[in-house]
Amino acid sequence: MDYSSFEAVIESPIGHIGLLLSGNVLTGLKFLNHTSVFVPPACGSGQSEEAAHQLARWFRNPKEPFTLAIDPKGTAFQLKVWRQLRRIPLGQTRSYGVLAKQIGTSPRALAAACRANPIPIITPCHRVVAATGLGGYGGKTAGRNMTIKQWLLRHEGVLPPQP
Repeated sequence: MDYSSFEAVIESPIGHIGLLLSGNVLTGLKFLNHTSVFVPPACGSGQSEEAAHQLARWFRNPKEPFTLAIDPKGTAFQLKVWRQLRRIPLGQTRSYGVLAKQIGTSPRALAAACRANPIPIITPCHRVVAATGLGGYGGKTAGRNMTIKQWLLRHEGVLPPQP
């Protein structure tokens, strides 16, 4: 993967994360292929450094708030869903069904908006679960995506720590 398209790439407990900014506003956060050779971006802005700093701080302590300006690109419906996701308190989850009822849509449509979320972690789609289990993450129900979701939920105290 070409990391030069990111304003910053950080190392985290869940692998490399690429940050996309437009001016001083965070527009994207991507979980990068953990097998790629890491070549940091050639340049970065003060805002990309601040975004990287806030994420690193959050990885140390999930109670640290994000104060970054964000501008996720999406449809009016997606933006509505993502605003609702940011209202889910730290350490809590909501089911697809409950959230769907809150905004007047179907669980399937809500899941599609979650899958399209361009700024995971900050827009915490990992806090959305199925009625009878974890559900999916990033459109997958197994593999690396679910490992990331489980790590994030453990980090926030929703799941018990791994033995």
